[in-house]
Amino acid sequence: MTTQEDTTIYGTEDILRSLCNSVSKVLSVASQSQIHYSGMVQRITKTCLKPDIGCFVLFDGGFSGLVVINFSAQAAMELYESYMLSMGMAKEDLASSHTSDEVSNVMGELMNQIVGDFTGKVARELQTHITQNQPKMLALNKQVMLSVDTNMDKPEARRVTFFTGRNNIFYLEMAIDRTEFIKLNDFEHSEVPDPDELIAQVGAAKASAPATSSANDNDDLLASLGM
Repeated sequence: MTTQEDTTIYGTEDILRSLCNSVSKVLSVASQSQIHYSGMVQRITKTCLKPDIGCFVLFDGGFSGLVVINFSAQAAMELYESYMLSMGMAKEDLASSHTSDEVSNVMGELMNQIVGDFTGKVARELQTHITQNQPKMLALNKQVMLSVDTNMDKPEARRVTFFTGRNNIFYLEMAIDRTEFIKLNDFEHSEVPDPDELIAQVGAAKASAPATSSANDNDDLLASLGM
């Protein structure tokens, strides 16, 4: 984010930082460990799916782009095992290989959570809307590298290195249209919904609904009896 003569401008690096924070937040919670990323970012010319597991998702709307995360087998298995164990799964029931469909499904689910968190922040902080497709996950061998092309006019691509709690490495790549968001007026960022509070509200509504229905049924019965 840069400020020029009291004008606030959000550019590619600001969007990238927001995405990186979503990756760290979601994966740290899922793995119950600290996921952090490098303070340096690379400018790259194209985005690629690389071994051992590559995942990508496209988004469109206020701006268009592509997000790729390439996991090493060790990083993917660490995140998968930590996440499943925290969910109460027994260690002996876990998949033993990163090529397992179960590992791909779990990593795809985590990717979906990451992009969901990111799109929520975009709506709150940049006051625009983006939608994404379902993340695609591929287990790749060492001889395969897939280039992912987009239909963007002037794409800007970046790569960031991430480290897991056990210092395994994975890489985030992002390509988006060259864009800037210029703040015209001051506004308050909307608050992040509290899941616990929402669940409590739904529970309270459900608890009150039967009582109201029962009272109405009793009134109808008494009225039909002339009482």
